Formats: sequence, C-alpha cells, structure tokens
Amino acid sequence: MAPITSENFLRYVDDKLYDGTAFFRTVTMENQPNSEVKIEVVQGGTVPKDRAYPSTYPPIEHETTEKTGLRHVDGAISMARMKPGTATSSFFICIGDQPELDYGGKRNPDGQGFAVYGHVTEGMDVVREIHKQPCEGQRLKPHIEILTVRRAS
Repeated sequence: MAPITSENFLRYVDDKLYDGTAFFRTVTMENQPNSEVKIEVVQGGTVPKDRAYPSTYPPIEHETTEKTGLRHVDGAISMARMKPGTATSSFFICIGDQPELDYGGKRNPDGQGFAVYGHVTEGMDVVREIHKQPCEGQRLKPHIEILTVRRAS
C-alpha cells in the first residue's frame, strides 16, 4: 500500500485536474539508445498547451517499493519524478515487468526507484496501443488526450 502517493493521485482526480490532460510520452526498447537500462512505459498527466500544467499541489514524500512492497509489474501505475520528493501529478504505466524501476533498480542513479500506487485492472490493451503510437524520440506525436479521470465506483 502507498497511502501518500494514492492520496495525492486521488486529490488530482477529485479536483478534476487530469481532465483534458494527455499521455505524452512512450518509452520503447527502440527509443532510448543512450540508456544502459531500458524500460517500457507510457507517461501521462501533462496538459495541452492552452492550460497550465496541473502540478497544483506541493511535491509529495517518496514512497519506495521497499517500503510499500509494491512492484513495477505489467500494468503498474507509478509516479514520475526527478529526485525523491519531487513527484506531483505526472504518472506512468508499466508495459511488462520493470524491476529496474523498483527500489535498488538501476534505471535511476539514486537507486530509490519510483513509487507504485496502483494497477490497471481493465484496459491494458488500450495502454499497449498508446505505447505503439508514433513518436519523435519519446514524445507521442500527437499527444493522446485524457478526457476525464474519475474514481471507480
């Protein structure tokens, strides 16, 4: 369980700050030539150019996979970040198992990994289709709009 990260995500959901945002990045085996540790993810949570980025709330404490026991497996939803303690609203979904994104993994030089807080329970076929869309580098061209995000009932 990742209570800090989950609460943060749900705050953005409840305030409808993901509405009109987009999936903007796809990381495939082919588009990371300078990375020694390759991953596959789709990243979202940014917005079209006509709206401000939805990082409305302060960054949250980093909940490592060592603390939570959650792992970057196929369909895991995790917070994007630069340094530990900088995550706000951008998230990514794992395509296949990505253990190098867990605590102690080698994708990030600090070894702290990323904070998993959820899992896709339905619609991974759609996530995989997004992952295959045209891109320039790792940027989806065009971005794929997220119309609305709501809590499941």
